[in-house]
Amino acid sequence: MADYEPRTTTTGFGSVPRAGGAVVFDAGLRQHMLSIYNYMASGVLLTGVVALLTANSGLAYTFATGPLMWLVALAPLAIVFAMSFGANRFSKTTLQGMYWAFAVLMGLSLSTIFLVYTGGSIAVTFFATAAAFAGLSLWGYTTQKNLSGMGTFLIMGVVGLLVASIVNMFVQSEPLMYAISFIGVLIFAGLTAYDTQKLKEQYAHLRGTEWAGKAVVLGALNLYLDFINMFLFLLRFMGQSRN
Repeated sequence: MADYEPRTTTTGFGSVPRAGGAVVFDAGLRQHMLSIYNYMASGVLLTGVVALLTANSGLAYTFATGPLMWLVALAPLAIVFAMSFGANRFSKTTLQGMYWAFAVLMGLSLSTIFLVYTGGSIAVTFFATAAAFAGLSLWGYTTQKNLSGMGTFLIMGVVGLLVASIVNMFVQSEPLMYAISFIGVLIFAGLTAYDTQKLKEQYAHLRGTEWAGKAVVLGALNLYLDFINMFLFLLRFMGQSRN
């Protein structure tokens, strides 16, 4: 997940707004979150279009085998790490370009799912994920419960999923695969709510700084990753095999 802290500090931005300032703060917060959601949704849409066009062109098989498989699999991961740990060095425009490049590369990578699952089941899973994501993100935005305690636990869960997935590449256990997928859905459902609340709370410290624009792109990347991972894990249950 992309985690970032601005180096610029501005006195008073961490304070609670009062009276008329609350109206301005709330309007700014809504605009900030709307910008994040717009970037995130546009990125997911771009990924979907690229994946569908690639699958229909017949190039998906090329990305499923051979050396290009590693390129489309590892390049998005490299961009995520670069954006997450190099955000201080990059401008907002550079981060935007990296985000769109990431979305395109993910589309090339995800085009291979059309070789495994039927288009109809992929569409159903996508809309089910979209509905779940919307509900979870809304809850994360509106709840008064502090979700910060979930963060460390959920990130540890992601690490555990990665380790278990690597192990299962060798043992090829179907029950373990379904267990990983079930836990993965729960973890990224939790991260959706957690990340939404975190992004909302960060606005008070970022507004008016040079980091505000960068935070929109990095926040969209966070939510994009939550959505795509939840979709892929859910597809293990809802996807209908072409075989």
